[in-house]
Amino acid sequence: MNNKISASGLAFLLVTSIGWGVNWPIMKYVLAQWPPLSARGWTGVAGAVALALYAFARGISLRVPRDQWLWLVISAVLNVSLWMAVMGYALVFVTASEGAVIAYTMPVWTALLAWPLLGERLTWTRVIALAMAFAGLVSLLGGNEMSAGIAKLPGVLLALGGAIGFALGTILLKKRPLRLPGATAAAWQIGIGCAPVALAGLIFERPEASTLTSGGWAALAYMTFGQFCIAYVCWFAALERLPVSIAAIGTTLVPVIGVLVSAVALHEPLGPAQIAALLLTVGGVALAARS
Repeated sequence: MNNKISASGLAFLLVTSIGWGVNWPIMKYVLAQWPPLSARGWTGVAGAVALALYAFARGISLRVPRDQWLWLVISAVLNVSLWMAVMGYALVFVTASEGAVIAYTMPVWTALLAWPLLGERLTWTRVIALAMAFAGLVSLLGGNEMSAGIAKLPGVLLALGGAIGFALGTILLKKRPLRLPGATAAAWQIGIGCAPVALAGLIFERPEASTLTSGGWAALAYMTFGQFCIAYVCWFAALERLPVSIAAIGTTLVPVIGVLVSAVALHEPLGPAQIAALLLTVGGVALAARS
């Protein structure tokens, strides 16, 4: 197992974390105008089409070898379908900040599962890095005064299910990497993963374009191109260059970025707990990189 830290991998990881972090307050804004499955599914389908057109224009083959299809579909379900569907509905029961914090316990599950499934040694340095990152998330959770009421239990369980599913998908990509160009792998995974979510939105939600404001359209455009076309491609690139536990720990920056952007754009609270979360999380990521 190659555990070397790649500078380009860290750069891709940073772009991913910023792209996904900014997406949380944007998604919260969109869900006030459009239902969750439709908002998540159709932006993903549009993003997949945009990536396919980009690949075609650059002369990148979209062909998938026969022996890659099974792992491509499994990866799409775990990394995209499950995540898109459950996180969209989790936000019906919990706030955006609560959903982000619960969702990004994903690095804990990834690092723990990578030990028996990938043989990535769980060193004390990495354990401390995980503890720091998770302490940052707990601080963030406390700062937003998450309620443990029964009414929020479905959202908590949905977010946890999405986190564990994404962790398994991350490990699968590392254990059986797709032998495809980055744009091709991303286009197919996002397209396969989001198509059933979009279809379910049409059947159960019946979205109407007339309910979207100009801000809503702009937010959907970001979810399409920022979240899918840029952040997902960078995530798959980071996984090719970094140990899976390091990549997972790096994503703990996402909820912190989400809270900071929400404070500016949506005027949500930004107090000592949020600042402590930022310092602990960044410290954990730095320590993990040095390990």
